[in-house]
Amino acid sequence: MMSMLRSGAMRQALQNAGVAKVQTRGLLNSVLYGSEKAKKEGELETQQYSRLIGRGKYVHGFETHRVKPDKVTDYIKAAEEHYMGLLADPEFHVKLTGSWEVMIGPLDTFVHILEYENYGGYDRTTKAARESPKVRATEAALRPYLVSRNQQLCQEFAFLPSSPPREQGGIFELRSYTLQPGALLEWENVWRAGIEARKQFVKPVGAWFSQVGRLHEVHHLWQYPDLETRKMTREKAWKVDGWSDTVHKTSQLARTMDCSVLAALRFSPLK
Repeated sequence: MMSMLRSGAMRQALQNAGVAKVQTRGLLNSVLYGSEKAKKEGELETQQYSRLIGRGKYVHGFETHRVKPDKVTDYIKAAEEHYMGLLADPEFHVKLTGSWEVMIGPLDTFVHILEYENYGGYDRTTKAARESPKVRATEAALRPYLVSRNQQLCQEFAFLPSSPPREQGGIFELRSYTLQPGALLEWENVWRAGIEARKQFVKPVGAWFSQVGRLHEVHHLWQYPDLETRKMTREKAWKVDGWSDTVHKTSQLARTMDCSVLAALRFSPLK
């Protein structure tokens, strides 16, 4: 009898230990990676916020290419042929917002932003491109020069449509932020209010938030004659009421922040 009691008590202790272990592991995963409930709620909120803050007219594809350092010149030639080929054929219904090389940041990296006629346009364009022998050939010509590539589909913020093609020269600055899940609407409200201070000195070229690919990201693009002008412009903005508060509040909502300085390629509509 005592043996049976001891055996039952041992089984109960092991079960309790197993439950505690699972609970501990679940708590640890929640702390490290975020709970599944929080992640799903964050994704749902992002979809809802998209309807509130997105322009909804176009979808912009951010294509990022990491290139072999000794193949940069060859890559640029192949990229020009590929993207100009897409633009030349009206069947594809796609526009090139711009193409740039990263000069400060992850070097040997190129960023191309394509504009599609919303998601239906993206579907039609990609289908036509897959069925085009010419596009398949120009895309295949790019691959030997690549280390990796990534694509992300983004929506414009409603209050800031992307700039049309222009030639002003100088440099571009791409700022990218990974936000806390569920923080997009608050970030947009704060940034939209504060950007009025910056507009006194320089207006963003464009601003987007991600919808497919890496989520909870926002990007904004700026253009300056040079780095010295950028420095002076930012210093002036800090003296205007509202901007420092905007920076403080938006930084609290971000998990990561990245800044890259870009140079437009010769075939870029924005340069």
